Amino acid sequence: RELYSLTPEAKVRGYKPGRFSFNVRGGRCETCKGDGTIKIEMHFLPDVYVPCETCHGRRYNKETLEVRFKGRSIADVLEMSVEEALGFFAKIPKLRRRLQTLHDVGLDYIKLGQPATTLSGGEAQRVKLAAELCKVATGRTLYILDEPTTGLHFADIEKLLEVLQRLVDAGNTVLVIEHNLDVIKQADWVIDLGPEGGEAGGELIAAGTPEEVAEVEDSFTGQFLRNVLERRSAVAA
Repeated sequence: RELYSLTPEAKVRGYKPGRFSFNVRGGRCETCKGDGTIKIEMHFLPDVYVPCETCHGRRYNKETLEVRFKGRSIADVLEMSVEEALGFFAKIPKLRRRLQTLHDVGLDYIKLGQPATTLSGGEAQRVKLAAELCKVATGRTLYILDEPTTGLHFADIEKLLEVLQRLVDAGNTVLVIEHNLDVIKQADWVIDLGPEGGEAGGELIAAGTPEEVAEVEDSFTGQFLRNVLERRSAVAA
């Protein structure tokens, strides 16, 4: 929003950053209140949402959309994926750094204007993680992540692990609740609770390095982890 308020056209019109928010009056489409959709209430069926006929789903009024940056309106930018935006804002260091962080945590496919309610739990965690990475590091923060790799491709898991390692290298502590063995084998310390899930679990079965947990016969995690570590050793050899 700040970037668009600094364009020549916005300055001539006296538009401030708030003009480019679809949450407040002035720049948003007043027909749909900046939602881009209109709710049609159905008496015996779930409500239906259709594109706004005034802004055609673009959320802003005509005057706001006339302001362009590199030929694109604010609505065009919000429709970009993180990957597209990285190229578009390549020469703006502040924006590029934030977009690069989203890319690093495997979120290069989400759109800049994508509603938070459409993100999965894992995606929402990674957005928060990216926001933390953009802050000034304190080296005294505890991060707790609940299965952040859910739905990720193996290559994206590798990217996420690199990001988590950056946090650890900066002196922070990262606690991950995870079932993915590719994540568990990278941990400095593993705590295995069991022996089963739910009411049949909750007991401490094993604790230690991945190699130590792999040697605990009563640990189901250890049994599977042993196979993963053996394969890694075979590849290294």
